[in-house]
Amino acid sequence: MLQFVTLLSFFSIFQLATAAPAPIEAAHSLIERQTAGCPAYTIINTRGTGEPQRESSGFTTINGRVRSAKSGGQVYSTVYAAGFSQNSAAGTRDIVNRITSTLRSDPGHCFILEGYSQGAAATVDALPQLTGASFDAVKGVFLIGNPDHKAGLECNVDTNGGTTTLNVNGISARLSPGIPANWVPKTLDVCNFVRPPHLTLPLGLSLMSRVTEYVILPTVEESMLPISSTPEILEL
Repeated sequence: MLQFVTLLSFFSIFQLATAAPAPIEAAHSLIERQTAGCPAYTIINTRGTGEPQRESSGFTTINGRVRSAKSGGQVYSTVYAAGFSQNSAAGTRDIVNRITSTLRSDPGHCFILEGYSQGAAATVDALPQLTGASFDAVKGVFLIGNPDHKAGLECNVDTNGGTTTLNVNGISARLSPGIPANWVPKTLDVCNFVRPPHLTLPLGLSLMSRVTEYVILPTVEESMLPISSTPEILEL
């Protein structure tokens, strides 16, 4: 389960917000390029924990831009609870079912997959199930705040479009096979991290931690990543 903490100052949030356009521009270019030959396409948008059943707020700007630049598109909001239990299996099923059912009636249809936070995990879990015509129909995958973020993948970028999170694992990475190798060239997996001095916990304990900031304007979601394989607990 993701752990939500509030460690960032307003200044830190502002810095991250101003850094965000780099991967947004990259994703916009990727989507436009990959859908160029598609007469019709669907952006499957999978929201994060606690967001209401609709398009995730973090993707509305880029989706509006894409649909303005490229006709024939629609946005489908994945139907699932997005609850704090982090059980995203229903979202994964809905993504797969939406693609397979659409292709039965429209074999030339194209798709873009987007996922934020828990929605990114649901999207990653769907990828191994999308093979053959379904794999070919998905032209790009854009993830932000992916808890299944795996170190060392070429699709890993930070909020500046750089490589500071290239070799960082997400909080659920050990529990997930991650993005399949054949999907990496189609994917942008965006996250960022800082190392705070310490996180004060109840009962006089301090957790030395690395924090991954999952940036979706205008909100920032953070999940803790241990510095080592297990968190180091120190007495104050």
